Amino acid sequence: MTGRVVHFEIPADDLARAQDFYREAFGWNIVSMPELQYTMVSTTPIDEQGMPTEPGAINGGMLARQSPITNPVITIDVEDMDAAIDKLERAGGTLVRKPQAVGTMGIAAYFTDPEGNTLGLWQTTSS
Repeated sequence: MTGRVVHFEIPADDLARAQDFYREAFGWNIVSMPELQYTMVSTTPIDEQGMPTEPGAINGGMLARQSPITNPVITIDVEDMDAAIDKLERAGGTLVRKPQAVGTMGIAAYFTDPEGNTLGLWQTTSS
């Protein structure tokens, strides 16, 4: 299913401080991935593939605050990245970070909606 929210990202000026805060305040499982300059955040139990086991639950990540990710971002699943970008641009959105591969997991991009909010797009790579 596409069009659903599948991920969130929290930017931070001090990643260690942010990691400590969310771990202590909410009990989130936080795993730093220095090779990707990213931190995986699990808010809910996951299966062997790293996917949430509770219906409707999502997990996310943390990264250094940098444009265009200066505020929390929700990420929307799409079946076809190019078609989704075309459709959102026709609807008044603006692509702010071109699609890029995320390892072998998928493709990510960022856009702003007509209200100026930055959101993410995610296309899972077929295995």
